Amino acid sequence: MDSLTEPKLKRRDYVVVASMLFGLFFGAGNLIFPLHLGQLAGANWLPAALGFLVTAVVLPLLSVLAISATHAKGVYDVGLPLGKWFALAFMILIHATIGPLFGTPRTATVAFTTGIAPMLPKGAAQGGLLVFSALFFLAAFLLSYKENKITSAVGKVLNPTFLGLLFVLFFVGYLNRMGSVAAAAVTPDYKTAGFLNGFLQGYNTMDALAGLAFGVTVVTAVRGLGLRQDGAVAAFTAKAGVLATAAIGGVYLLLIGLGAMSVNHFAVSAEGGTAFNQIVTYYFGAAGHALLAALLTLTCLTTAVGLVAAFAQDFHKHFPKISYRTWLGMMAFASFLTANFGLDTIIQWSTPMLMFLYPLAMVLIGLSVSSHLFRRSPIVYGFVVAFTVVPALLDMVASLPAVVAKSGFGLALTHVRDAYLPFASWGLGWVVPALIGLALGLTIYLVRQRQAAGAPDAESEID
Repeated sequence: MDSLTEPKLKRRDYVVVASMLFGLFFGAGNLIFPLHLGQLAGANWLPAALGFLVTAVVLPLLSVLAISATHAKGVYDVGLPLGKWFALAFMILIHATIGPLFGTPRTATVAFTTGIAPMLPKGAAQGGLLVFSALFFLAAFLLSYKENKITSAVGKVLNPTFLGLLFVLFFVGYLNRMGSVAAAAVTPDYKTAGFLNGFLQGYNTMDALAGLAFGVTVVTAVRGLGLRQDGAVAAFTAKAGVLATAAIGGVYLLLIGLGAMSVNHFAVSAEGGTAFNQIVTYYFGAAGHALLAALLTLTCLTTAVGLVAAFAQDFHKHFPKISYRTWLGMMAFASFLTANFGLDTIIQWSTPMLMFLYPLAMVLIGLSVSSHLFRRSPIVYGFVVAFTVVPALLDMVASLPAVVAKSGFGLALTHVRDAYLPFASWGLGWVVPALIGLALGLTIYLVRQRQAAGAPDAESEID
């Protein structure tokens, strides 16, 4: 009878939720990393783009599908087959990384450093960041203050405005190309390992982690449309997720192409923010700075809204004595404080955490999507995660700042990693151990299933 009361949603509802998802996923890093990848890859952009799309589009889509397939309401549920304590610890680590420690502060610092700072007088950067980040996180707090208004704020207003401005850039950029992509120089790392380097660059978007964290925000938004049954919510979320990530993939390809063409006029930049600044200045002159500032601020704000809301929703659910709005205020204030350490510091310390968390997130996403095949068995989950966590920790140590990575302790662990783990030098030392853990876990699961199935027969023979 409940299914008869489910409302019939229109195509417009899918588009609005997909637009919200696009806005939540698509932050500053999603603009600057593909541009920089295009500059690095040059004429060899295609394999690099394919690698980037795996970790920056396919994985985030799978994270949305993992939430849908398991009828999970957030990142906590994804880790629950391994027990409540693991699920809680994993949720806290994910939210801390994409929240107040790295991801959320980065939304403000990238928007400021790339879009606002070039227009300020010399010596005003630190004070400018203080004021900008305060206003930025105040806006994020106010836009996410009412949970049921997030879909409208992001899906109907902020994201469409951002996309309109971005496509002005694409229209002008591809109508008046800076040169041939085929003639663009290729940096040494991308001559032979374009796919792999693109794959690792996709980590920087943090979107696979964000997709898990956004689960609670998306489910809340979908239920706000009137859907109640878990199956209907899951199906709607999956369709909106496919639509959103397909659009994100298309934007990535256009950005990578712009970046590749730009090296016909500019040297490869140290990071994508500089590349973006050069491109918009080339096409729009002084007005390009205003366009750049508007683009970055809008896209960063939509992501910040999603991140602070997801943090507050998940933490209120598991620590209900503190209200959603109190968690929201704490998250916004903590992100404001971290943002004022500056972009370079945030990026320097976020990379090691991503090298640790991304392998765990990838295997948990894969297990969640395929969990119906082994009934979410804790045995399978346990072996895969146990065999993944050690190489992930070694990857984290190797990517820490030099004060740790180049110490005697750091060098010793890196030597062990490189000597005994295949693909370790590529940052993929966890892959083979994870596959071994999967094989062992599935073997034990299948043996136990057969033993359980044969037990009644054995008893009947004795009788």
